[in-house]
Amino acid sequence: MASRRSPEDPPLDVLLSGTVFFDIVFTGMERLPRPGEELWSKGMGSSPGGIANLATAAARLGLRTGLVAGFGDDAYADWMWHTMAEEEGIDLSASRRFTDFHSPLTVSIAAEGDRAMATHGHDLPEPLSALIAGAPAARAAVVDLAGETSWWAELAQRGSLVFADIGFDETGRWDAADLAPLAHCHAFTPNALEAMAYTRTDSPDRAVRELAEKVPLAVVTDGATGSYAIDGSTGEEAYCPAVPVTAIDTTGAGDVFAAAIVLGTLADWPLEQRLKFASLCSALAVQQFGGSLAAPGWGDIADWWHSLSRASDDGDLRAAYTRGPYRFLDGVVPDHPVQGRRRAQGTFALRSDAGDH
Repeated sequence: MASRRSPEDPPLDVLLSGTVFFDIVFTGMERLPRPGEELWSKGMGSSPGGIANLATAAARLGLRTGLVAGFGDDAYADWMWHTMAEEEGIDLSASRRFTDFHSPLTVSIAAEGDRAMATHGHDLPEPLSALIAGAPAARAAVVDLAGETSWWAELAQRGSLVFADIGFDETGRWDAADLAPLAHCHAFTPNALEAMAYTRTDSPDRAVRELAEKVPLAVVTDGATGSYAIDGSTGEEAYCPAVPVTAIDTTGAGDVFAAAIVLGTLADWPLEQRLKFASLCSALAVQQFGGSLAAPGWGDIADWWHSLSRASDDGDLRAAYTRGPYRFLDGVVPDHPVQGRRRAQGTFALRSDAGDH
């Protein structure tokens, strides 16, 4: 991104807003416990969750990231604030700590190829919209259609590219009117189920074409099947298969994908490269557990690329086949040591366990 920046650019690359949860993730369980039953997990980690997944993913990719969020005054909030501001370099200048307010908490159990979650929390004492108005300017913003949308128009008028996502509609209505705020957005990145439900189509391919009529950049993700995208501003269309990996925990994979798409868009990469890079980052993330702290940094990306290249040079045909579409990484992967990144652990001590890469 350094070569793309100029003195006239706003202070942030991307601005985010939402709820930060304290996540406790259990892994290594073959199944969920039954009522009255206690099962031991093989792994457990603590990490900032919710919007922190996306903020951390963006920051680890080198995007200057700002977050507008409300934090409590408990020990969980102390640790999450320190981790995000001091270790991940996320700008929290527009965020606020609330007295006598406790952090929302989620317990997630990864089992049977999926995850089950239990969450507890309360509404913030004040809405975040007032804080957003005072946030630093940004080249892009990532927003949630299920959240507050009143400030999107002003954000777009200030020159930010707005990237929107949306969650599962528990009402089952999938009302197309919910997509009206996309009029202020540059991009929309739903998953295949959401995209097909809102567009009343029967395939991700058809869904992405319908959504491309609403936003310049439409991206539909379909898990292990891959991703589909149309960029009307450049005339590009692309499909990218997922990078095959053994997933440990899929928490935050979509956030990592979205952060990579923002990076590629701000860097003016071709659409196919954006999809391939986002797919790779997601694949690296699901091999760790803990949501935000599973997000890859450039050291992780460099490790993958150098390992793949060595295997290809040694005659590994599968590695050679995989390396071909990713040769663009030669121009962006750092060739110098980079700082290691904290991974989710059982403790949430303030001392980082990240070492040199």
